[in-house]
Amino acid sequence: MATAQLDAVFGALSDPTRRAILTRLTRGEATVSELAAPFRVSQPAISRHLKVLERAGLISRTRRATARLSHLRAEPLREATVWLAEYRAFWEESYERLDELLASLQGSKTDRPGRSRR
Repeated sequence: MATAQLDAVFGALSDPTRRAILTRLTRGEATVSELAAPFRVSQPAISRHLKVLERAGLISRTRRATARLSHLRAEPLREATVWLAEYRAFWEESYERLDELLASLQGSKTDRPGRSRR
């Protein structure tokens, strides 16, 4: 995934309203008014959120008669997850090294003669 695309995806995901919109779209397409219903914001504000999501490639929008429908496009989320997975592996390795260090420190603490364990 290109850096600009990844930046756009994480920028879009940084807002709780946009994340909620994506969650709603997992159940199927929706109009702006349907997406705006659970929020205390105007339809134009929701439309601005939708434009951010669309620029990030997370949704597509089509027209049906007079309705403008939004559809989830999950591919950029998968690509962002792949990018994040590299850091998950890093942290898992770090935790494993920390576990090994703690185990060796605890082992050396119990191996000292003349000391009792508490």
